[in-house]
Amino acid sequence: MRRYLRVVVLCLACGFCSLLYAFSQLAVSLEEGAGGGGGKPQAAVASWLAGGGRGAVRGTGGAGPAAHPGGSGRCKDLSLCYWNPYWMLPSDVCGMNCFWEAAFRYSLKIQPVEKMHLAVVACGERLEETMTMLKSAIIFSMKPLQFHIFAEDQLHHSFKDRLILKEVDSLLYVDTDILFLRPVDTIWSLLKKFNSTQIAAMAPEHEEPRIGWYNRFARHPYYGKTGVNSGVMLMNMTRMRRKYFKNDMTTVRLQWGDILMPLLKKYKLNITWGDQDLLNIVFFHNPESLFVFPCQWNYRPDHCIYGSNCQEAEEEGIFILHGNRGVYHDDKQPAFRAVYEALRNCSFEDDNIRSLLKPLELELQKTVHTYCGKIYKIFIKQLAKSVRDRYATSPKEK
Repeated sequence: MRRYLRVVVLCLACGFCSLLYAFSQLAVSLEEGAGGGGGKPQAAVASWLAGGGRGAVRGTGGAGPAAHPGGSGRCKDLSLCYWNPYWMLPSDVCGMNCFWEAAFRYSLKIQPVEKMHLAVVACGERLEETMTMLKSAIIFSMKPLQFHIFAEDQLHHSFKDRLILKEVDSLLYVDTDILFLRPVDTIWSLLKKFNSTQIAAMAPEHEEPRIGWYNRFARHPYYGKTGVNSGVMLMNMTRMRRKYFKNDMTTVRLQWGDILMPLLKKYKLNITWGDQDLLNIVFFHNPESLFVFPCQWNYRPDHCIYGSNCQEAEEEGIFILHGNRGVYHDDKQPAFRAVYEALRNCSFEDDNIRSLLKPLELELQKTVHTYCGKIYKIFIKQLAKSVRDRYATSPKEK
């Protein structure tokens, strides 16, 4: 009986060693296939190794405990441990961690930092507005931003050229009269909430149908009960380019670049708000493709000019302020203008950003004679959080 038990134990031991050997060789083959057969990989550090007591943390400048005199530089060179199974290492190179790194290294690749893409069309006398919008996006955002700015002399192409950003996977389009009171990262994260059919996200044009424009005046189809507003539009461009859209011009579904010009020709005498009307027509026929986000992501004078009708903003504050109707440049809605002036005059210096809130709150308190001013605290609630978050972030993370 003992003889059989010894045979079983010996077989299990051999099988375990063979499994480790096969696993390590598989990792080697995967790395060589991905790395082009000899290119030096980026250094990657396994946090589970660093915290598990198996030698020193790599990449911090200290040699591991197994480093030999005169060979500490080799122990600190991740490429030695990163590329070789343990039994292939030179004798003066630190050992145990290298075996595990070789076995698991195909899962240790450093992921590239995600870049957020922000697009805006600037025409006419919109330069100052555009610069203020860009400033509000830059001040609080955490991930890298790439701007796509279309100036007036570049807008004479056909609608088919609207999808020239073929290399961009996702994109946030905003009007020039937009102000970000929260980091762009917050609205960008909504992309993860899209289901498998949704390609874009917008806010409703109105929350209250009694003052809605589309449901009272539109002479063309529109999305939902009150239409959608395209001043803030988050898009999965990859899905948009691939999708074939239902329409009322033909039984054949058309792609984005093929549908816009025919829609414009059909409804050109019936549309008032340009591209926004065309988007409403498209999503009227394809409602499953639209993700609708709440009104605090596109807060406009219509949400307070006749009394507050954006419940989400009342509860959480405004995330993105949209100053349509020209309210940044007249005295009709001084609460909107106060926020715009504060951000326009704010520089990127830390002291100016820290001191942004108190003077702004004092200005907003002067607007309580208006409906929007009566609820002025919703204008600074998320802005105050953005300022706190900015200075709660460590310098390395900024």
